[in-house]
Amino acid sequence: MEGSSLDKNKDMQKQQQQQPADDTARVKVLSPGMMVYKRFIRNKLAIIGLAIIAAMFLFSFAGGFFYPHGQAQVFKGEAHINLEYAIATYNTELRLYAAEGVTFPPQAYAPFLLALSTNDREFTHGGVNYIIMDEGGEFYKIGGYVTLAEGDEFRGMIAWRDGEEGSPELPAKLKKAFEDAHADGYDEFIFEGVTYHVIRGNRSCAIAVYQDFAVASRRAFDAYDPAGAGVVSSYGFRLAVEEAMFNDDDYFSYGGSSYRMEMLDADNGTVFDSSGEAFADISVIIITPPTGSGITHPIAFKKDIREAIVESVPFFWTETANGERTRFDVQRINQHFFVRTDQLTEVIEIYYPPSKQNWLGTDANGMDILARLMYGGRISLTLGFVVVLVQLFIGVVFGGISSYFGGWVDTVMMRFVDLFNTIPYFPMMIILGSILDAYRVDPVQRIYILMMLLGIMGWTGIARTVRGQILSLREQDFMIAAEAAGLSVGRRIFKHLVPNVMPLLIINATMGLGGIIITEATLSFLGMGVKYPLASWGQMSNAAINETVLTFYPWTWLPAGILIFSTVLGFMFVGDGLRDAFDPKMKR
Repeated sequence: MEGSSLDKNKDMQKQQQQQPADDTARVKVLSPGMMVYKRFIRNKLAIIGLAIIAAMFLFSFAGGFFYPHGQAQVFKGEAHINLEYAIATYNTELRLYAAEGVTFPPQAYAPFLLALSTNDREFTHGGVNYIIMDEGGEFYKIGGYVTLAEGDEFRGMIAWRDGEEGSPELPAKLKKAFEDAHADGYDEFIFEGVTYHVIRGNRSCAIAVYQDFAVASRRAFDAYDPAGAGVVSSYGFRLAVEEAMFNDDDYFSYGGSSYRMEMLDADNGTVFDSSGEAFADISVIIITPPTGSGITHPIAFKKDIREAIVESVPFFWTETANGERTRFDVQRINQHFFVRTDQLTEVIEIYYPPSKQNWLGTDANGMDILARLMYGGRISLTLGFVVVLVQLFIGVVFGGISSYFGGWVDTVMMRFVDLFNTIPYFPMMIILGSILDAYRVDPVQRIYILMMLLGIMGWTGIARTVRGQILSLREQDFMIAAEAAGLSVGRRIFKHLVPNVMPLLIINATMGLGGIIITEATLSFLGMGVKYPLASWGQMSNAAINETVLTFYPWTWLPAGILIFSTVLGFMFVGDGLRDAFDPKMKR
């Protein structure tokens, strides 16, 4: 009998050794951490999620070191674009040109225009009387009488104020000629070829001479040769041209030289010198380059524009500074003429499709999308982890203290959590984002502030989780033993209670990372998150707001959306795997 019982015991021991050890048997030989690890690696979805997260980290933090382009690098190229080259306008304002050696104050321009508007031919400024002479064709001469000497009249005798300030001494013969003309009642007289004027006052008189001060005209004068610019801009040359035009003369002389004029119409023409070379261009059409273009128009080009405008042609051909014959289009809008041509211009390569240089194309700012995805991943992933850590720290401390002490402390702290939860999350984030925009916070500092704001606004869920777990643990035997051992409150909470809650916190944090990335993407999509020139996946997906970009340029927003989806899905898989691994009831 004894022998048979021994044989049975040996057979049972052999059967137990041959049976595969299940999870219950492994608990005897494996640590809890190893048990969790074994369960986790058996979950295929968790491994896939871990691989996705690892790939995202490698792409974001290592990719930038190997990819040749930076996140803020703008790509430029050259293209032929029809741009404005010149702007022409009919001049409607009179321009004043003062005579040489004469001071004509600019302040006298307003009284001059006022006199013209009221059809007056005289005006006064600064104590000087000016006379306006209409020469026709909106060409005016402005002159006046310059007093040479004054005298006091008494019983037909004139006492001259010679030697006084403003009254130079005159020749005796000139005085005698003035006295004779004054006595005979003449208003003017000629002495030695010069016409003098008699000005009468109350018991006083003055001798004056007429002098030209300025001419006024709508025409602009441009010199073909810089060497002749001084002559063209002189008062005498302008006066000679205007008088020749008024008299319909084709020839005129100035400064000992003869000139010939060829007119397009009554206001536009060209002056040629005695050798037949173009000397000056005369026109009421003012030609200027576009603002900030730095373009300089030669006179020959201005002449071609004026001819095209006068002849009402839609385009013309002319040689540019580099000698190429180029077509220029003339477009009229109201009283302005815009001259445009195809120019080889440096342009920003915006919305360029994927190419060998830019593997995923360029965005609205001409920046490489793949590079911005790499650097943007750093911000999105780092922001997610930092926010989770902030939320865990605040939530664990708040929930641990509240649940351990209980009573009125727990009531007050939980009511604060309820009050905090009444704050509307997204409206508050949008308001805070607007404040950051108003103060123009630096984009880098904005990221740190955004991390803190997201962490502070999202800790209440963790606090409630910690409170609920610790309430069930604080009455356990190990806590009674810790209290009996005289451990401090802080050690009891953070050394014994919190570690027992950590598995659940790790699961919540892992699954919460995906939610934080989506929140950042949402805020950036609304324009309240990461700002240009820094990039984040959410900010890049913001391009889809524009309907044109959404339809025709999917490479600008679709890759960012795929990365957000993949990363969040990876964190979800890892969170599910950790939850199953930490569950002691799991048998697989």
